[in-house]
Amino acid sequence: MAKMTFVERDGTSREVEAPLGLSVLEVAHKHGVDIEGACEGSLACSTCHVIVAADWFERLEAPSEDEEDMLDVAFGVQKTSRLGCQIVMSETLDGLVVSLPPSKKAG
Repeated sequence: MAKMTFVERDGTSREVEAPLGLSVLEVAHKHGVDIEGACEGSLACSTCHVIVAADWFERLEAPSEDEEDMLDVAFGVQKTSRLGCQIVMSETLDGLVVSLPPSKKAG
C-alpha cells in the first residue's frame, strides 16, 4: 500500500496509508484530515485545495481546465496548488507530500 504525508495547517506532518485508486481527498477523509470536500469530489468547489510539495508537483498529471477554474476561486493558491479530489493515488505517487493551505481569516 502506498503512503502519503499531509502537512497540517499547524505544520504537523502526518504520514498515512494511501490505498491506490483513492483520491487525496478520500485518503484525507479516511484518516480524519481537516479537508472539507463540500462537493464530494465532483469538481464543483475548491474546498479540497492542497499544496503539493514542489518535488512531487511535476509527477502529477496536468490539471484539467475545470480544475484550473476551481483553483481560481480557492483561498491561498500557490504555484503547486491542486484539488485533492483530482489527485488519484498510484504507485508513482507513493510518498506524496501535500500541505493544507492556511485557513481564511475572519473579518
